[in-house]
Order: sequence, then structure tokens, then C-alpha cells
Amino acid sequence: MTKYLILTEKPSARRNFEKALGGLSGHFADFDYELTNLRGHVMTLAEPQDQVPDTLTTQMQSWELKDLPWDLNQFNWKRTYIVSKNPRTGKLESTKSLLDDFKKKASQGFDGIVIATDTDPSGEGDLLAWEAIDAIKWTGPVYRANFVDESEKGLRKALEHLKPILSFQEHGPLQKGLARNKWDFASMQLTRAATTLTKKQGYPFVSRQGRLKSAMILRVYQQLEAIKNYQRVPFFENRYHDENGHTYARAVNKEEEPDFRYASQEEAQIQETLPETATPVVISTQPKETQPPKLLDLASLSAILAKEGFQAKEVAATYQKLYEAKIVSYPRTEDKTITPEQYEDLRPLVDKIAQIVDVGVSLLTIREPRKSHVQEKGAHGANRPGPVVPSSLEGLLSYGPSAPKIYEVLAKNYLAMMADNYHYTQIKAQLAELPNFTTTINQPQSQGWHLVYQDQDEEEGQTRSTQGIGQQARRFLYEGQNKKPTAPTWKWLKTFLERYNIGTGATRTNTYGELTSGKNAYMIDQKGKISLTDNGLAAAILVQDTYIANPKTTKRVFDIFDQVGRFEMTADEALHSLNVTVAHDLPIMAENVKQLENAIEKPTSYEPKEKVSGEWHGEEVTFNAFFSGHRFTAEEVAQLLAGEVITFQAASKKGKSYTAKGQLAKKRYKGKDFIGFDLILDKKKTRKMKK
Repeated sequence: MTKYLILTEKPSARRNFEKALGGLSGHFADFDYELTNLRGHVMTLAEPQDQVPDTLTTQMQSWELKDLPWDLNQFNWKRTYIVSKNPRTGKLESTKSLLDDFKKKASQGFDGIVIATDTDPSGEGDLLAWEAIDAIKWTGPVYRANFVDESEKGLRKALEHLKPILSFQEHGPLQKGLARNKWDFASMQLTRAATTLTKKQGYPFVSRQGRLKSAMILRVYQQLEAIKNYQRVPFFENRYHDENGHTYARAVNKEEEPDFRYASQEEAQIQETLPETATPVVISTQPKETQPPKLLDLASLSAILAKEGFQAKEVAATYQKLYEAKIVSYPRTEDKTITPEQYEDLRPLVDKIAQIVDVGVSLLTIREPRKSHVQEKGAHGANRPGPVVPSSLEGLLSYGPSAPKIYEVLAKNYLAMMADNYHYTQIKAQLAELPNFTTTINQPQSQGWHLVYQDQDEEEGQTRSTQGIGQQARRFLYEGQNKKPTAPTWKWLKTFLERYNIGTGATRTNTYGELTSGKNAYMIDQKGKISLTDNGLAAAILVQDTYIANPKTTKRVFDIFDQVGRFEMTADEALHSLNVTVAHDLPIMAENVKQLENAIEKPTSYEPKEKVSGEWHGEEVTFNAFFSGHRFTAEEVAQLLAGEVITFQAASKKGKSYTAKGQLAKKRYKGKDFIGFDLILDKKKTRKMKK
């Protein structure tokens, strides 16, 4: 009997498979199986200095512009174990032990390994599975189980339709994931350059740059600058309004300035001779309707919740927990619709879902799939409620603060497609004596899906009134102004990313969450409204006119990854776009950094560390010119570079004077190797101190 080892992405996924199959091991379809799991990524690309020949190690450790850009043809793309701190014990742990267990288990007579990690659009699930399989040097058959969700039905269906992976070189999702992984790794050159330039200018910022981060930060900066530089220019024009509150005005062509707008009230009154009153007349009455809004993605959901004070990072983390509990659908989807099968899966639960979110079942009159929302194409389907319906919204709080609101918004958005269309009558009217003065009135007739879900986008575009046109319109002087730039919000930024088709709803949300959280945040989110920290301001100034922050370039890079997945380009060929980006952006950043002093007050407590350079043991090195309050003299620098031991008077952190003795040495701090002064401790004094 054939026996497969099924590899899941994390323990929670393994438990879902265990429930779907009836045990940790057993028989399913026509094979025996055993389940095991990873914990996300178990391997990572090694540090740049470990990717190249020994002769290039020093260059790869450097953050100096003279050592950039890198020659990626010299990279071996070596991977290594991930070392991280255990959140419970606080101890550092390596993924080596997990891989050792995986290797031991895989050697126990299995006929193949089944990759059962997330089937996500970026190829991430295939990449992290391949990393593990490659690390244990497995040479046997490999299969892929593609599932759209972690429901029991979805998992069982995936295992009934296993796809053999004949060669990882010919596996599109992996090649796409590899291309993205290598591109992002090599783009750290721009982070190094930006950080070095910023610090040399006197600012202690780590300037993280990336294809999505940089585009988002720069767009916010540009909008804030437009607001700061906005100058109000008033205008005056004649308009009419009737007793029912409807305003009659002349149409404005956005391409040109209308000749009926004036710089002052006096001019508006003198230049035009118009009657004080006029008669409104209806020119058309037309019944209209709107369909329910499209289904949400994670970014749209996050933007809605931002207005209530929920941060994007928390929403993403809470949604993931709800997904693992099968309460909501898969988060990292690109789909805007759901499939007929997914519609049928939720059909029996509709009334129960409606009850939980306080939607009247009588409103859900459309129980057949809408073609606008339910289509054959797609995989995971748009974000929606999952197969597990909670007993109450309050009971979801254990998953996170935003959990009740996540479910409420997601459920109402989904249920809206089962409600009738919103119907209204559109009345267009004009003034009999002045037919170029017009108005449009939308009179609600049947609320339909509006009683189920309030769509923010649709609400913003509708002007409603229950009143018909009046009997008489009276002239008045309207004061307007040139349009002020919109204040940046998470919803506004999301719309910008959608316009350029950059990323998925989940990647947008996760990146926005990274930028708006932590002590080194680049943005501040206050109920969806965005401002920049000094760190974010510096990062934005540096990437003006660069490729890394250009939305068209970013979109092109995403397209390149897709091309790799379709074998229209190799992963290594895709890196050419990174080489072009780095070569173009480095000199621009070096010029842009000069603008920082006019934009950000320099911290008084920060002074960039002075460095000295020279040849040490046959290689060019750079090290700090100061140690413990002492600045090395030219003679001492020469001695250190010659490999000699020197002594000098230094001061401890508490200001106590002592004699320092030492020499240059290779040192390591926070995983990074560097050259620095190494203090030689007096063993006798050390023993006395211990006593």
C-alpha cells in the first residue's frame, strides 16, 4: 500500500487535516498517510557575506556606497537555519531540530511527500515547503495538495486530487516564490544605502526600503506635501436654489476654467445679468437601481475597521486566527468573486449567519447566485464567512479586539448579495429661463441591500432626496475654492495601490501594518488617517524619483514574478530588474539625502560615528575612530592597522578613568560581523573583581 507523509505549514493546519482525515495517521482514498508540520519558514537566505567567495566577504559586510551595487552573479543563494527567540522561554532556538525530526520521519519508508502548505498567490507556501524538503535532501516523489480553504471538505478534496511535482525547476508556484524571495533579499542594498546616507547626514534612522513599502511611504509624503503647499484660491459664481433645497448650477469641464467663475463677489454680480428668480422644470424621470457592492478583500476590510480605531496589524493577526478556526475564509486571496461551489457550501448557513449579525432573513430574497458575485473562475474566493458560524459576536473577542467587527462587516457584505437591488428614481431638472442651470435628484424607492450593508464607496457617490423639485428657484452667490488635496487615509492609500494593481489585499494590509506599528514605525494611523514619523519622512525624501518607489515599476516587478511562475522568464533573469533599480536609485538617493536638513530637525543627542579606514591583514577595513571616549590618534590608527596592541586612557560609562589595552579584531554583534577595537582584559584585575 502506498504511504505518504503529508507536510502542513503549521501545527494549526495539521490539526485541521487531522480532523478532516480522522487522525494523525491512517488511510484515505487509495493511500496510507501520516501528518507532520512545519512552523512557517524553517530556512532563510544566509547573510550576504555567506553568499559569495571569501575574497568578497568584506565587501558584502559593508554598508558603504562604494561597495554597492552587488554582483548577483557571484551569489550562491545559500540557505541556513532560522534562529529566533522563543516567546515563551525567551531562549534562542534554531529550526535545525525541527528539520532533523522531519528528516528522521521522512526516512521511515514513505513513498512520497505531499506538500499541503497554503496555496497562496505569491508562491510562499510552495517556497517554504521546498526549503524544508531541499534541506533534508529528499530525492523521492513529491506531490502537491492544492486547497482553497481548511474546511474538512476542502482538505479532503485536495488530497483526492494530488498533483505530482516532477521537477521543482518546472513547478511554477515555487519559481515565482523564489524570484520574489531573491529580489526582496537583494533589495536590502537600498536599505543599506539609504540608512548609511541618512546616518552620515546626522539622523539615527534605519531606512527600510522595499518595492511595496517605498511606494506607500512616498505616496503619503507626496500627498502631505501637496496639502502643506496648498493655497486657497476662492471663486464666486451665480447659482440658484429652490424651496426644497435643490441647487441648480452650470456644468464644469474639468479640463478648463469656466468663464462664469469670478475672483470677487463684485465681479460676479457685475459681469452677469441674471434674473433673481427662475422656474424649475423636469426634463427626465428615470427608474434606476444599483447592485450590491463587490465582496471585500482584506485591505478593504481593514480600511473600514481603521475608522473605528483598529490597527491594520491587529486586524490581519486576528483575521488569521479566525481563519484557522474556520470562522472566516482564506485571507491571502486575489479573488474578487466566489465560485458556485463556494456559494453552495455557505447556502445552508445563510440564515444562521444573518441571525448572528442581526440581519432580517426576510431581506435575503435572492437565493440564487448573482453572476456579478459568483463566477466559475477563482480559487480561494473572496473574503467571506467560513463554515463555522459563531454562537455570538461577543464570543469572538477571544480571537482579538477586532474579531466581532471583522465578522459583522464580512458577513453583512456577503449577505448583501442576497438582498434585492437598491431602487431609486433619478430626476433631472433645469431652469426654464436658463436651461444650462441643471440639477439631478435621486429619490429612493426601495432600499434593498442598503438595509443589510452600508457601502462607503457607494454612499460617497450618491446625493439623495425625498423631495421633488420646487416651484421657484432664487439666485444666490456661491463661494467656492480650488480643490484641496484629500487627507491621506488607509482607504485612500488602498485605492492608490488598487489603481496600479500592486499586491493583494493581504499583502497591502500586512505591509501597512508593518509601517504603522513598532517603535520605529514609519507612519502613524489615527482611525485610518495617516501621518509620517520622522523616520518615515526621511525614508520618503530619500526615494523621490527612484524606481523602488515608483508604482509603475512596482507593478512591473509583480508582473515579472507572474512571468516567472508561467515560465516566460527565469528567476535569475527576473533579478535583472533589481540590478537596474539599484543602479538607477543609488545616485538619486545620494542627492536626495541633502534635503533632510530642511525637512527634519536633527537630533541634538546624535552624532554620526566617525570612521577611519586602511589596510589590515591585506584587506581594506573601516572601524570606529573612537573607543570609550578616546579618539585614536593618527599614530594609534597606524599601529592598529599594523596589528599592534596599543594602550591609552579611556573613560567608562560611569565616567571612571581606566587604562585600555587592545587591538583590532573581527567581532560580531546582532548577527553582523565587523572590524573593531577589541579590549584585552587584565586577568588579575578580573579575578579581583570576581572576589
